[in-house]
Amino acid sequence: MNTKLQEQRSAYWKANLRILIGCLIVWFIAGYVLPIFMVDVLNLISLGGYPLGFWMAQQGSIYVFLMLIFFYAWRMNRLDRKFDVHEE
Repeated sequence: MNTKLQEQRSAYWKANLRILIGCLIVWFIAGYVLPIFMVDVLNLISLGGYPLGFWMAQQGSIYVFLMLIFFYAWRMNRLDRKFDVHEE
């Protein structure tokens, strides 16, 4: 296999993993840290009449997950175009 092609594939996957790890960190914070471990601190703030800790556990983490899906798709499309592996 061509060395340049191998380097390009390696760079693509490294960039992909950076995006994926970033998304997983945000997912962990939104899904576990905030609604479980930080609930007492968040409950001091009210959002729509509900304590923020409760809201994060019930609604907020779902919104964050949806944003992560769109963010990942957007970033991967940009990455695919950068490395010329996008769909026509």
